[in-house]
Amino acid sequence: MPAQRWLAAIGASTAAALLAMTVLNAAAAPRARRGQSGRRNVTVCIPARNERHTLPFLIADLREQETGHDLRVLILDDASTDGTAAAAQEAIGNDPRFTVRTSQDEPPPGWVGKQWACQRLADDAARDKSGLLVFLDADVRLSPVALDSAVHALEESSAGLVSIWPHQVTGSVAENLLQPLLAWSWLAMVPVRLANRSLRPSLAVACGQFLVTSTDAYRSIGGHARIRGSLVDDLDLAREYRRNGHRTAVVLGGAVASCRMYSSARTLREGYGRWLGHAFGGRASTTMVLAGIVATQVLPVLLFRARDPRARELARVGYAFLVASRLVASQVERGARLQCTRIASAVAHPAGAAVVIALVLDSRARHRRGQATWRQRPLRLP
Repeated sequence: MPAQRWLAAIGASTAAALLAMTVLNAAAAPRARRGQSGRRNVTVCIPARNERHTLPFLIADLREQETGHDLRVLILDDASTDGTAAAAQEAIGNDPRFTVRTSQDEPPPGWVGKQWACQRLADDAARDKSGLLVFLDADVRLSPVALDSAVHALEESSAGLVSIWPHQVTGSVAENLLQPLLAWSWLAMVPVRLANRSLRPSLAVACGQFLVTSTDAYRSIGGHARIRGSLVDDLDLAREYRRNGHRTAVVLGGAVASCRMYSSARTLREGYGRWLGHAFGGRASTTMVLAGIVATQVLPVLLFRARDPRARELARVGYAFLVASRLVASQVERGARLQCTRIASAVAHPAGAAVVIALVLDSRARHRRGQATWRQRPLRLP
């Protein structure tokens, strides 16, 4: 078999497998929904650093929660320089369920800022040993039933940690090209129902934007202190739960939560620069992953003009499978009608994959040069 045909055949068969897995997860992956739960003490922990423009919206959403649980919200202004604490206090008004703590302390050696903030928030919540902890990023938006849905998901799954996967909101061209790849990467590659029942760390899926756990389980694994230097905190936290005998689960939460992680190409590059280069492990494993992305997601388009007619046909079939897989994943994550931007993002999948490769290399270079930052705070490799 000519080399071009062989490469096209690999790409087509891989794309067919990705589409099959996406369709399976579209039918089987659990969704966040409101259900009957016993009355619980729920403490929401929000680490906030320079979030003046996003945090008030989350506070407003939390104040509107339709819940029968005993709710309190702890916010840590982590050495912000933009007036985050004042904006939070204004949004809170006289609501006694909310507490804002300010800190100018920098993370101790070996700690990443978010983990340090989350650990301090969890320590503040320690008065209730039998309650639940909910960790929320400041840029998450919630429907009025989001917290009740998260509690129900935790109780229904019997897991130690549940990750509610928000719908990833996009605006700029760069966001539309890249952000849908986050949900697609696991919807197309991980059998979610099986993974949610497994203790294998390699099958963990998590999103740190919206996590719910029991206080007992969180303490038993050592909390965020166990992953203090992690650049991929959500996945590493889920893996620690599994290593300590607690199952973790990912639940599609597009109906109850959303998040716009980045607002421009610049912030997107900075955001991915802090972690993407080390998401796949060391240099050897990262090289293998990038080679796989090239072979299965970029080459199909490059082979459209191959000399061998069978290679061209296989390349086009593989590309069609990739686009179909992306469209299914987009519908699963976001629901509603398919918009032109979502269709365009799926059609541009090979370009998105190529940009991911560039961002991985850029992230590794930033860390190697000591230039990786987040929210104006330097990041150091563990």
